[in-house]
Amino acid sequence: MLALVAGLVAPVPALAEVRTPGQCAASLDCTAAEIDRMAMADRLEFLRLVQSGPAAGLGAADRWRNIEGVLSFFLDHGLGAPGTWVSHVDAGILEGIERGVALALGRSADDFGNPGSARWADYLTRLHRGELTVRNVHDRAWSEAEQASTEHGAAVAEQVHGIAPTAVERRFFLFSEFYRWTLRNRPVALDLLLVYAALLNPVLVVRRVPFLDWLTDVRESAPSRKGCEIAYAYARLDPVNGAFGTLDLLLAYIPELYEEFEATR
Repeated sequence: MLALVAGLVAPVPALAEVRTPGQCAASLDCTAAEIDRMAMADRLEFLRLVQSGPAAGLGAADRWRNIEGVLSFFLDHGLGAPGTWVSHVDAGILEGIERGVALALGRSADDFGNPGSARWADYLTRLHRGELTVRNVHDRAWSEAEQASTEHGAAVAEQVHGIAPTAVERRFFLFSEFYRWTLRNRPVALDLLLVYAALLNPVLVVRRVPFLDWLTDVRESAPSRKGCEIAYAYARLDPVNGAFGTLDLLLAYIPELYEEFEATR
């Protein structure tokens, strides 16, 4: 068991060795432990530099803008301080992206023990080859990579550091899971939107495809930023004691997001 837990994390550099966002983006070898010690503003800068720098050569200069939206939300609300459950999960996601870029570029074969690294490398390789031009194929590959990185970050928080999510964090996380589920299940999501439209918003019957395209566009930060605001508000209210089904989440999440979508047209 100890060996299994130890394998979840890469070696932790000494505190004096913590690098700047620019250094991490250039080297692509900062560990989740280092990223955990970064302020949220530095993580946002780091992700942007990875995209505009090494990832750009793989055609991924804008493929994590939705995560930028999440980081901006955390920054504005003072969430994700180093050492918290949110911080460790976020660090796992960013480490997976960073190492995925390194693997795809052939800089290293070390995934840092993060299952998301290989997933991101596969995603980036396929993207660079032009194999992800079909929307639902692209979104599934992207979501599966982020899911693996996210689950790794949660395992590090809970199994290595013994930190469980708070009730609010757990409910907020449920909404993020719903977002990733939507990316992986586009046809089902469109059917659910049709059910929602029949119940509450007939206009969405004909607008559901462009709306879903906007909502799940990883190259946009506005939908994820707004989605986080809505999800956090619901998470703090603890509706129905946090017991949601997929349709419940849709009914809670979609109305305000659809208003945001219409405002952008």
